[in-house]
Amino acid sequence: MIAGLVILFFIFAGLYTDVLWFDQLGFVNVLTTQWIASAVLFVIGFIAMSVPVWVSIQLAYRMRPVYAKLNSQLDRYQQVIEPLRRLAMYGIPALLGLFAGVAAATRWQPILMWLNRTPVGQTDPQFGFDIAFYLFDLPFYQAVLGFASAVVLIAALVAVATSYLYGSIRLSGREVLISKAARVQIAVTASLYLFLQAISIWFDQYSTLTAQGDLITGAAYTEVNATIPGRAILAGIAALVAVLFIVTAIIGRWRLPVIGTALLIISSLLIGSLYPWVVQRFQVDPSARSLESPYIERNIDLTRDAYGLADVDEIPYNAVTTAEPGALREDAETTANIRILDPALVSDSFGQLEQFRQYYQFPANLDVDRYEIDGKTQDTVVAVRDLDLDGLNDGNTWVNSKTIYTHGYGVVAAYGNQRSADGQPVFLESGIPTTGELGKFEPRIYFGETSPEYSIVGAPEGSDPIELDYPSGEEGAGQTYTTFDGDGGPALDNAFKKLIYALKFQSEQIFLADSVNDESQVLYDRDPVTRVQKVAPYLTLDSDAYPSVVDGRVKWIVDGYTTSASYPYSTPVSLSDAIADTETPAQPFALDSVNYMRNSVKATVDAYSGEVTLYAWDDEEPLLQTWQKIFPSTVKPMSDMTGDLMSHVRYPADLFKVQRAILGQYHVTEPGSFYSQDDAWTSPNDPASPAANPTLQPPYYLTMQMPDQDEPSYSLYSTFQPNASGEGSRNVLTGYLSVNADAGSVDGERDDDYGTLRLLTLPKDGTVPGPGQVQNQFNGDPTVSTELNLLRQGSSTVLNGNLLTLPVGGGLLYVQPVYVQSTGDTSYPLLQKVLVAFGDQIAFEDTLDSALDVLFGGDSGAAAGDTEVPVTEDDISTTSPTDETATDGATDGATSTGDPATDAELKALLEVANTALAEKQAALSSGDFAAFGVADAKLTETIASMLALLGE
Repeated sequence: MIAGLVILFFIFAGLYTDVLWFDQLGFVNVLTTQWIASAVLFVIGFIAMSVPVWVSIQLAYRMRPVYAKLNSQLDRYQQVIEPLRRLAMYGIPALLGLFAGVAAATRWQPILMWLNRTPVGQTDPQFGFDIAFYLFDLPFYQAVLGFASAVVLIAALVAVATSYLYGSIRLSGREVLISKAARVQIAVTASLYLFLQAISIWFDQYSTLTAQGDLITGAAYTEVNATIPGRAILAGIAALVAVLFIVTAIIGRWRLPVIGTALLIISSLLIGSLYPWVVQRFQVDPSARSLESPYIERNIDLTRDAYGLADVDEIPYNAVTTAEPGALREDAETTANIRILDPALVSDSFGQLEQFRQYYQFPANLDVDRYEIDGKTQDTVVAVRDLDLDGLNDGNTWVNSKTIYTHGYGVVAAYGNQRSADGQPVFLESGIPTTGELGKFEPRIYFGETSPEYSIVGAPEGSDPIELDYPSGEEGAGQTYTTFDGDGGPALDNAFKKLIYALKFQSEQIFLADSVNDESQVLYDRDPVTRVQKVAPYLTLDSDAYPSVVDGRVKWIVDGYTTSASYPYSTPVSLSDAIADTETPAQPFALDSVNYMRNSVKATVDAYSGEVTLYAWDDEEPLLQTWQKIFPSTVKPMSDMTGDLMSHVRYPADLFKVQRAILGQYHVTEPGSFYSQDDAWTSPNDPASPAANPTLQPPYYLTMQMPDQDEPSYSLYSTFQPNASGEGSRNVLTGYLSVNADAGSVDGERDDDYGTLRLLTLPKDGTVPGPGQVQNQFNGDPTVSTELNLLRQGSSTVLNGNLLTLPVGGGLLYVQPVYVQSTGDTSYPLLQKVLVAFGDQIAFEDTLDSALDVLFGGDSGAAAGDTEVPVTEDDISTTSPTDETATDGATDGATSTGDPATDAELKALLEVANTALAEKQAALSSGDFAAFGVADAKLTETIASMLALLGE
C-alpha cells in the first residue's frame, strides 16, 4: 500500500512539474489538450476492446451445453480454470483493454487532425478527392478499421476458446460438432470481421496513390487498370462472403461460407496478384515508356508541388571556363561579399580569442547571419558564449553548477569577408562586457544549446547577487555577479514545489539549500529546439537553431516544418538521410520518411527569459491551419514579427537539403526523359570529407547575385553533378541551385523574392569542374604543393576551408580559404591563403583580392572584399589584456601610455612591424627561407621592443 502511494506520488510529481513548466511559458493548453485527448482515447480504446471481448466470453460461457459430455482432458482443464473463471472472465478483457487503451492514446495526433481537418483546395488526378482526404481522412479511416478488425478477431478467438473449453465445440473423430449457440456467435462474429475487411479492401484502392513502386510513387498504369478495379471487386466478394456467414447463422450450414471464403482466397490470388502481374509483364513492360507517361507526369507534378518546387525558376547557364580580364566587373558586389571565414573551422579561433575562461565554450560549428553595418548588409559568422560546466573541474559542486554558474555571456560576431594581417577573424562584436557594432542588447545567455540541465536563479530584492555574470579585472579578482530578474522557469515559492523538483532532479539540495528561496526559479529544458518541440509537438524542427541580436535581445531562431507521408503521387524522402552532410550528422525523426514538407512556422526563443514565440510563416498551409484549430492562440500571425526579427529570418537549410535531394531527379519534367533516367543528378561529396567515408557537401549561405537578379541577396546554394558512379562517372557540374534566403529588412516587409528557387542548368556536354575535381587540381598543382609544404613546417597542419562556388564572370568561380594550425593546446587555425579556381585555372595567394587578380589578369573589376586588417595605430587598445576584454582582430593587446614621446616611438615601431610582416609574407610566397627567417627575427625583435616600452 505504501509502495503504491509512493509510486503514485512520483507520477503526480512528474505531471505537476509539466503543468508548471507549460503554464510558465503560457502554453498549458498544449499540455492539457494532449492529456485530455489521450485520456479520452484511452477510455475509448479500453471500452472498445474490453467490452466486446467480455461479451464474447460471457455469451460463449452462458450458452454452453449444460450436460455436455467432455473428454477427460477438458475435464482436467475445467478443474484447473474453474477457481479462476470469474477472474479470467473479467481480467482477460481488462488486460486486453489496457493494451488497446494505451495504443489508442498514442494516436491522439491523427484523431485530432481528422476532427479538425482543413481542405487543401486541390484534387488528386485519379479519384478527384481533395488532397485533404489523403492527409487527414484516409489515415483515420485505416486506423479505425485496423483497430476494429483487431477487436473483432480477438473476440472471435476468445469465443472459440471458451466454446471449446465448455463443450460448445467438440471433436468427434473427423467431425467438428458445434452447438447452435456457438454457431450463431461465431458466424456473426466472422461476418462482422469480413464486412470490416471488405471496407478495408475498398479503402486500399486509395492507398495506391501513396504506394511506392519500382518506377514512381503512386498509381501507375498497372495499378489504375488492374489493381484498383481488382480491389473493388475483392471488396464486393468479401462483403458477399460476410452475408453467407449470416446465412449460416440462420440455417446452420457451413458449406456456403466455406466455399465463399475459398473463393475469396482464390480471387485475391488471381485478381489481386496474378492479374496485375500479367498486365505489367505482358502489356506494360513492352511499352512502358508510352503507357506510363501520364502517370509519370502525375508523379512529377505532385512531387514538385509537395516539396514546394512547382515554381523553380530554371535558367539555362552556358558557363564559360576561361577567365577573361575584367570578367568580374559586373559581379563586383558579389565578389566583395565572398565569405572567406569558414564557420566550421574557426570555432577554435573564437575559443582562444574570446572564451576568456574555461567555463565558457563555443559550438563546434558556428552560424552565418547578417547585420546592417554602416547602412550595408554584412555577412557575419556568429556564436554565443555559452557555459561549459566541465571546465570547472574540481569546482563543479552542486552550489557552483546550479546556483552560481547559471548562464553564458555575450554574442561574438566576426566579419565573414575579412581577416586580420596574421589570419585571425576580425570581430564586429566581442569581449566581456560585450562591445561592438551590434548596439546595446541583453548579453546574458540563460537558454542556450549547451546550457546546464537545470539552474536555480533569482533572489529576494536587496540581497547580494550570487550568480556569476562575467569575469573582469585581474585573474581571480573583481568578478561581477547578477541576479536573474526575468520569468524563465517555474517558481520555487513553497516547500511543496521544492519537494517535487527535488524528486524530479533527484537532488535533495533543492529542498535543503538556503540559496533556494521563495524568489527562486528553476530553469530547465533550456535548449531552444527542445523548448519549441515541447510547445509545438506537431512540428518537425530544423537541426540548426541560430542566435541573432533582435530588438535588444539575443534570440534563437528555429524553423518548424509541417510534414506528412500521405501526399498522393509524391515520392518520399528520408529526412535523416537528406539532411546528413559534413556539418550535420544523421539524426532520427519521429516521422522520418515524408513526402510533403512546408516551412510553416518560425519560432524564437529568448536567450535570457526562455520565452517561446511561434509565428505562422505560411498561414495558408492546411496542416498548420488544422493544428491551429487544435491548439488555438498558440501561433501568432506573421504580422506580429518585428522588422528587426524579419531581417534575420532566413530560408532553412534542412528544407533546402530535402529540396535539392528531390530536384536531383525531379528537375526533369519530361516523362520520357524521366523514365530513361538519362539526366539524373546528385549533390557532390564534400572534398574535405574522408575518402573512405564521404559525406555530402553542405549548402552554404552567401550574399550573391544570381544571373537574373538586379542586386545581390543573402542566399543559400548547392551544386549538382551527374548521378553516376564507376568508370563512366564525371565530376563536372550540371546544375547550380540557389534560394533567396533573405526574408526582409528592418522595415518589417517580407521580401517577395524570399524563397524563390533558381536552378542554373549547365549544358550536358559542359566541362565546368565539380568540387572534387577542383580539389584534386588544387592538391596536385606543383606550385600549390610547394607552398603547402612550406606552411606545414614545424608540424603545422593545413586545413582546407569550405569550397564555395559562385556564378560570376560568366562561369562558376571556386573560392576556398586555407588555414594553418600549429601544434599545441592553445593553437588555433589562422587563415593564411586563399584558393581560387575558374575552369581549369587556379590561383593560390595570400588574399582573395590577389588571387582574383592573378586569375583574371590583374583586372578583377573591384576589390574582392577579403579586407586584410594590418596592425595600425588605430588598433592599439586602451584596455590591458589582463582585463580579458575583447580587442579587434589585429590588436596585440598593447596599452596606450598617454606619453606623447612613447606613443611616437610605438607608432614608429608599428611601421617597422608592418614592414617586417610584409617582408615575411613575401618571402613565404616566394619560398625564400633565408629571407623568411630574417623578416621573422626582425618582427620578433620589434614586438619585443614594443612590449618593453609598455612595461610588459
